[in-house]
Amino acid sequence: MRVIATDGWQASYADPVRVRAGAPLTLSGREDIWDGHRWLWARAADGRAGWVPDTLVSPEGRAVRAYSAMELSCFAGEEMEALEDIHGWTLCRNGAGAEGWVPSRHLREVPARQRRDDPRPTPRTER
Repeated sequence: MRVIATDGWQASYADPVRVRAGAPLTLSGREDIWDGHRWLWARAADGRAGWVPDTLVSPEGRAVRAYSAMELSCFAGEEMEALEDIHGWTLCRNGAGAEGWVPSRHLREVPARQRRDDPRPTPRTER
């Protein structure tokens, strides 16, 4: 799905937490609610720390799937490809191929007829 940024976003962390499926996570006990979703502060075995969705952590303290908390800086009006939605955040790929998370509240879907990659001509309106 193509999306457009309605507001710009600046990535918060230069080297955020990244884990592979099954990797151990150490939880600090810090929690936050973002748009009604629970996030946990976690540290990976390599020492990187950051916010992870509560659904990422198994009862045994392991990542249930691969995850990177890398955010993507973007500007208002930038069109991107939306790859996945989790807990109020959307994983996006920009025109340069960079991927990262952008708050879903900063995005809206681009209708197919308005997409920059749509080869069909835009219909003209009669007056």
